[in-house]
Amino acid sequence: VEKRVGDEVIGATLNKTGSFKFRATKVGKDTALASIIRMVQDAQGSKVPIPRIVDVVSGYFTPAVLILAITGFIIWYDFGPEPRLSYALIVAVTTLIIACPCALGMATPMSLTTGIGLGAQHGILIRSGEALQTAKGLQAIILDKTGTITYGQPALTDVVTTAGFAKADVLRLAAAVEKSSEHPLAAAIVAGAQARGLQVPEAGQFRAIPGHGVEATVEGRQVLLGNRKLMRDREVPLDGLEQQAARLADDGKTPMYVAIDGKAAGIVAVADTVKEDSAAAIETLKQLGLEVVMITGDNERTAKAIARQVGIERVMAEVLPQDKAFNVQKLQLEGKQVTMVGDGINDAPALAQADVGMAIGTGTDVAIEASDITLIKGSLRGVVLAIQISRATMRNVYQNLVGAFIYNSLGIPVALGALYLLTSMLLSPLMAAVAMSFSSVTVIANANRLKRFRPQGV
Repeated sequence: VEKRVGDEVIGATLNKTGSFKFRATKVGKDTALASIIRMVQDAQGSKVPIPRIVDVVSGYFTPAVLILAITGFIIWYDFGPEPRLSYALIVAVTTLIIACPCALGMATPMSLTTGIGLGAQHGILIRSGEALQTAKGLQAIILDKTGTITYGQPALTDVVTTAGFAKADVLRLAAAVEKSSEHPLAAAIVAGAQARGLQVPEAGQFRAIPGHGVEATVEGRQVLLGNRKLMRDREVPLDGLEQQAARLADDGKTPMYVAIDGKAAGIVAVADTVKEDSAAAIETLKQLGLEVVMITGDNERTAKAIARQVGIERVMAEVLPQDKAFNVQKLQLEGKQVTMVGDGINDAPALAQADVGMAIGTGTDVAIEASDITLIKGSLRGVVLAIQISRATMRNVYQNLVGAFIYNSLGIPVALGALYLLTSMLLSPLMAAVAMSFSSVTVIANANRLKRFRPQGV
């Protein structure tokens, strides 16, 4: 992020090039960093816990069974055949045995525990069952650009040359000049030259021109590298390179002109490159029914260029760190359940504000601490997997709950003697115990089916 005289700089950020004087306008609790920490705490405290419906049902279940058992005892004792007391006792005891709050109580935690373990096997750390439950109903996903969609590290992407200059020579000389530079993009040019097997020579008489570029002497040749203003100041004719530079800029890249001995030699372009699997993962997220939004502090042109590469239509650009949480809240006010995926300190308030916050495991500790789910591998495939695992887990939970409900709905009437008129027999307490055990085993077996989960589309 470039800063000029009069611009505001934020505490706890890094200045990578040169030095400058600044005036402290805020200290302590008024700084941007303190504000971010405060927003994280406020957002975490405002999250509403998911109602535990099963716990409520289980709370009423036991008294209801006791009432049914007592009622059954009274009816059989008053109106049943002889020996009335024996029949009444068998009905009451069998009802108490066959009724299984265990199946209801185990239905959710067994599946959630298995689902969380399944996530860990795929490099997804899920902090709580609540996060796993919420992820099932997500409708929108906000992706931070830098470090989430992209690698967060600039890389050499293009070398364009004019007539009479070879790409290898232009890149080699440009890298030689940048080798002595402190600019964040300089390392990308040097690394790009080395990756192409070029020997980068030493430069002499190096000079940085703040805000414009650098110059040096390499192998007896005067090399100038920088922006269009530097070339105009040095009266270097650009020979049609401006159109190519504009095209590169429209693609979200940073073009730098190279002049050798006063002649325009070409352009080297650097960009924060998109992760290989980002576009495929985003397409899968769309197929899962989620609205995908990109958020970034970058300028709108760069942001839209990256968005086009990965197939994102809605872009929130030039967003300040403290405003990311506000943008998450705006989507929530549209009635959507929102997840935020990010990796930086500035993403922490948004991660905490989101219904489910997902942090890239290669990011900062603050972001990871503020999140509900951590993606160890740093890939957007992890987001897809987390949502698929959540949906598979909750589907399994509902299967367990329905199974437990059907079992109790059928078992309790049978224990109370519903089949006596047809068979003249009552269910024995021993068979009731076997049925009760079988219902619990069924819940466990169904939860273990989750271990056979296979990701789709990733």
